[in-house]
Amino acid sequence: MCVASELARQSIAEGGGPFGAVVVRERRIVGRGLNRVVLTRDPTAHAEIVALAAQELGTHELTGCELFSSCEPCPMCLGAIHWARIARVHFACDRHDAAAAGFDDLAFYAELAGPLGERVLPLLADGRELGLTVFRAWLAKPDRRPH
Repeated sequence: MCVASELARQSIAEGGGPFGAVVVRERRIVGRGLNRVVLTRDPTAHAEIVALAAQELGTHELTGCELFSSCEPCPMCLGAIHWARIARVHFACDRHDAAAAGFDDLAFYAELAGPLGERVLPLLADGRELGLTVFRAWLAKPDRRPH
């Protein structure tokens, strides 16, 4: 957790947001991330996402790894953490601490908890048959790699 917090301080010093994260496997840091949202104009450049992408294991599947973050991961980061198959997440501050510091993810958590028809952002199913042709092509590919 000390390294994640130090990365958060480094991010502040470099003009980024106050967030840092590390991916650890067997007590060795294999990925480091600083918040780069404003610096790169990339809304996905959260510290956790950067740490997942910057890992040195050469794979998208991080089974057996743990993530340490200076703050509770937002819903976007949680999605990526689940896809990466991270075993455990440790965080210093929670979503309420983040909101008090001006980073309010609470609305995103509430939005995702609501039924599709009641969300602020409309999600509209359209073109399913066309989309299914892509999935059929994927399933027909003999050398496909699971995600």
